[in-house]
Amino acid sequence: MNPDYMRQALDLAREGMGRTSPNPAVGAVLVQGGEVVGRGTHTYAGVKHAEILALEEAGERARGSTLYISLEPCCHTGRTGPCADALIKAGIARVVAAMEDPNPRVAGSGFRRLREAGVEVEIAHQSAAEAARINEAFVHFMRTGRPLVTVKAAVTLDGKIAAPEDNRGWITSETARADVQRLRHLSDAIVTGIGTVLADDCLLTDRSGLERSRPLLRIVLDSQLRLPLASKMVRSASGDVVAATTSAASAQRRRALEEAGVAVWTMDAPDGRVDLRALVERLARESYLSLMVEAGSKVNWAFLESGVADKVYFYYAPKILGGAALPMIGGAGRRSRSEAILLHGVEIHPIPPDEFAVEAYLS
Repeated sequence: MNPDYMRQALDLAREGMGRTSPNPAVGAVLVQGGEVVGRGTHTYAGVKHAEILALEEAGERARGSTLYISLEPCCHTGRTGPCADALIKAGIARVVAAMEDPNPRVAGSGFRRLREAGVEVEIAHQSAAEAARINEAFVHFMRTGRPLVTVKAAVTLDGKIAAPEDNRGWITSETARADVQRLRHLSDAIVTGIGTVLADDCLLTDRSGLERSRPLLRIVLDSQLRLPLASKMVRSASGDVVAATTSAASAQRRRALEEAGVAVWTMDAPDGRVDLRALVERLARESYLSLMVEAGSKVNWAFLESGVADKVYFYYAPKILGGAALPMIGGAGRRSRSEAILLHGVEIHPIPPDEFAVEAYLS
């Protein structure tokens, strides 16, 4: 295996991030006689898979070539035909893939079909972790059947998200906030609490300016349907805003929101609040691969305590509020250190000059 060609395939896959859901981001490179003769990046809007785009660019030079690809070629018919069959027909001699497709409909079947047709197959295990990271939400969804849930917060060094009186301005820098837009771009859905909407009149849109496979679904946890009709979220709704509520909410408020273009989902939890597990299951049924939580301290705690959250992404600014300032995690909390919620796989992402983000997974 030539690592340079696999690097190119992984870089091409990255170009599809945020542009492929519910499909994976895939990059493909065809090499003939030491020369790259075809490249491809899958996007949902473009329909064609990366392998097909690479084959089309290569033309007759594809015959006898080696394909470097970030994910196992598919072997089933969806919006397109099986890529494994197209590779066999084109006369590809060898396929080097970074990882097996976790989709149960593929899961090694693509490799098997290629080998049965006489195509040499190699799995580049040294690139598997990076390839899986590019498609983190897709891999998680295929292995668990539910979207990857990330709790995001912007906090001071002492873990505060809001001052008790004056909350004008931002906790983190413009650079850090731009990175948040990157996370939003990579998310299929975003959720907040009604308290945050009432306090900030937020939009919760993807302002990265990058192409998406579908609109970012904006969700408000609102057990009493207090979401104002004049709020920015309601006024900007275009099939992309959901009020998640309970059966205790007013039928009149429900009708008003629905007439304004807001979808209303009723999902009751035993405590009278919105059932977070039911929310995640609903998103899974509609093939949303990822959900980002951008909310206040109580909602953050609810996602962490319920076991619904899979990871955290906390942005830290070089500031201290102390005192009665609001912590990023509220709720009842744990009563002893031995009961603390445990994290693993911790990564620190520097944000020059003085900020950083902490990414970690719940155990």
